[in-house]
Amino acid sequence: MDREQAWNILTEHVKDIGLRRHMLAVEAAMRSYAERLDGDVEAWGMAGLLHDFDWEIHPTVDQHPKDGAPILRERGASEEVIQAILAHNPVGTGVDAQSPMDFALRACDEITGLIIAATLVRPAKDVRLMKVKSVKRNWKDKLFCAAVDRGEIEESTADFSRQCFDGKLELWQHVGHVLEAMKGRAEELDLDGRLAPAPATATS
Repeated sequence: MDREQAWNILTEHVKDIGLRRHMLAVEAAMRSYAERLDGDVEAWGMAGLLHDFDWEIHPTVDQHPKDGAPILRERGASEEVIQAILAHNPVGTGVDAQSPMDFALRACDEITGLIIAATLVRPAKDVRLMKVKSVKRNWKDKLFCAAVDRGEIEESTADFSRQCFDGKLELWQHVGHVLEAMKGRAEELDLDGRLAPAPATATS
């Protein structure tokens, strides 16, 4: 399976623009970490791009992504990609992270949602203008993007750090890495300012 085939699977199964944006953001983060860790950039990116492809057809923790795995297998996804996707929801699938790619996907998943939300509440709606300290402010506000599980982000980042960085990757370093990866894909994410309201025109 190549990236075009993966994208076709995504567009076939995912209609919500916000969910597509999230999956593209995770892809960007995964590709960035693959480069840092000498991983297979295409495989890591594919795991990020497809990790939530079945959410709209299997919208429960028990189904997702377990019931989506056979679809990916039939379409030609590699077992390492499927393993990583299954391991990003160990509660529902019973599959634990094993490889660096598995740990990276869990660590990159939830934090992209917070970064996207933090970007969209700002007038410019441009991720390229975001700073880690801005994300940190939103993190501290527990009512902001309450669906984002801060505990899961902390736990998965700590696991990723131990497995791949000798415990030296701190949470806000990780957030910075993910943010930079997303900045590099700002246009594709529609987070390049295009969603900002047009300036009011003067009236005579």
